[in-house]
Amino acid sequence: MEYKLHVSEIRKMADTLKAGDRVFLSGTVYTSRDAAHKRIVASLEKGEKLPYDLNDAVIYYVGPTPAPENLPIGSCGPTTSSRMDVFSPVLLDNGLVAMIGKGPRNEDVCRAVERNKAVYFCAVGGAGALLAKSVKKCEVIAYDDLGCESVKKMEIENLPVIVAIDCNKGNLFEV
Repeated sequence: MEYKLHVSEIRKMADTLKAGDRVFLSGTVYTSRDAAHKRIVASLEKGEKLPYDLNDAVIYYVGPTPAPENLPIGSCGPTTSSRMDVFSPVLLDNGLVAMIGKGPRNEDVCRAVERNKAVYFCAVGGAGALLAKSVKKCEVIAYDDLGCESVKKMEIENLPVIVAIDCNKGNLFEV
């Protein structure tokens, strides 16, 4: 199937989305990679305020390049998601609804996707310049010291992704 989906609709559509479905995703997503994930999880454990509300949030595993003049962002291709596997179940259990990256996930992440009615999307690696065309706005909101890996709030429009792991045990990476 193919869907045009706003991030606010993911939770209610999670049972409908199946591994292999094509989605054009729009709305607010947050960028985060392993260094930022480590800080976010540490803040959760300490009960500190997070850079954004995890409830129904979407994280895009990306460290975009600097924005060229008159554009909101540079190239923004997905990062290998398995680097975030140690942190993802905690974030999913605290409200995260979706992740965007590339590559397979471990069993703990798959179970967390299932129990939280969440979704793991894959974006095409190597297509960062093309994916950047879907980004309409981008601003650093936390951990500026991490440079390209800082947490950013991005407004996206029709970002092409594929459902890779659904909440009904569908997984494109299992043969």
